[in-house]
Amino acid sequence: MRLVFAGTPSAAVPTLRRLAAVHDIAAVVTRPDAPLGRKRVLTPSPVAQAASDLGIPVIKAARLDDEATAQILALEPDLGVIVAYGGLVREPLLSGPREGWINLHFSLLPHWRGAAPVQRALIAGDTELGASVFQLVAELDAGDVFDSRTVPVPETATADVALEILAVDGAALTADVVATIAHGSATPSPQQGEPTFAPKLSLLDGALDWSQPVHAVFARFRGVTPEPGAHTTIEGQRLKILEAAPAREEEPLDPGVIVATKTTVLIGTGSAPLAVTRVQPAGKAAMNATDWWRGQRGSEGIRAGS
Repeated sequence: MRLVFAGTPSAAVPTLRRLAAVHDIAAVVTRPDAPLGRKRVLTPSPVAQAASDLGIPVIKAARLDDEATAQILALEPDLGVIVAYGGLVREPLLSGPREGWINLHFSLLPHWRGAAPVQRALIAGDTELGASVFQLVAELDAGDVFDSRTVPVPETATADVALEILAVDGAALTADVVATIAHGSATPSPQQGEPTFAPKLSLLDGALDWSQPVHAVFARFRGVTPEPGAHTTIEGQRLKILEAAPAREEEPLDPGVIVATKTTVLIGTGSAPLAVTRVQPAGKAAMNATDWWRGQRGSEGIRAGS
């Protein structure tokens, strides 16, 4: 098939590569170069870089406006495929390709419609993660589903790790769906069940509530790592928590109480402590949690969240 592919982050790259091996991709649509790093160097998106490696023309557009729409429709694609592009597809572009557009979404629809499905699923403590490919419609993530699958993800995986796993499985799922569309045998079905929603995360979503039980604190840590980042406050200063795990065999501590061992820093929750091994104080580089704690003057009595 003649495809147009729209995507931006690294999670979209496995699908692009999988489809490019089989189909004619007329163009890749991605977000414009963004400033990265301390020096804020303008850098192409991971999808733009992959498209360049594959020799595929790239359309860089912050949104699918009239100009971008005209460029895409002029290519006369059979099908549009979108994976985390970061912008809405509206008419006349939505119905422009002969087979419309399909979307790989990293959730088991109708659960977690929206921008942050993996993160919100982890925060909620979901035990099943997965991917769905659906027909793109005007309503948010509401189209008929061609296929979906549950994907095994380690119970300690943070959002970035989970997304890497889902991206690979999702690429295979999308390739299978495109093949059925090409063969004329695709049979999408309406979504079943009550939808839940996954709005984009803000910095506030990364704040850990030490009064909650450790499984809930750890679930939030997983869902907001690496972005927007799990954090707490120590005497009014934000402390980013980079690596952590439940310490269920340790004696309970009052919520927010901090105790150091030889290898880790324990912070009390509403049940067992959370073992923190790596942190990043505001304005400083990442460091071992025990090194950070030793550097706190008069640390006795300091509580997380204070």
